[in-house]
Amino acid sequence: MKFLCVDCDTQMTFEERALPGDGTLAVQFRCPTCGRTVAMLTNPMETQLVSSLGVQIGGRTVPEQPMELVRSAVEGGKGDAFADREASGAPRWDDGARERLARVPSFVRGMVKRIYADYAAERGIGVITPDVMDTARRELGLEGM
Repeated sequence: MKFLCVDCDTQMTFEERALPGDGTLAVQFRCPTCGRTVAMLTNPMETQLVSSLGVQIGGRTVPEQPMELVRSAVEGGKGDAFADREASGAPRWDDGARERLARVPSFVRGMVKRIYADYAAERGIGVITPDVMDTARRELGLEGM
């Protein structure tokens, strides 16, 4: 987002940022051509939103680096993201179980998959089948769901 001076049609420059201490944020911009200033004051909720998005008030001080977004996204990535699932002890899903899981509404499918995978892992079951799913439902008390 950029602020433009209406009279000069010039991009305003960042001048000052203040955090008054009550959860608000105050920012001041100045037109380099005519000297006009504009101030913005955010409420605590807006300040929290801006902070959580990682927005830096005042713009960049260094040029954008190649692949910057990609590098920042993988910087703290999971170390074992590409580990072999079999080696990690996670159970496999046979075709019948995968087909049955596909019929579960998408908004809860991940949770249901996790329940069955945890059930199988805790019991040393290497392959999840429809029979394993039925047994898990009975033992976990999920039959009415």
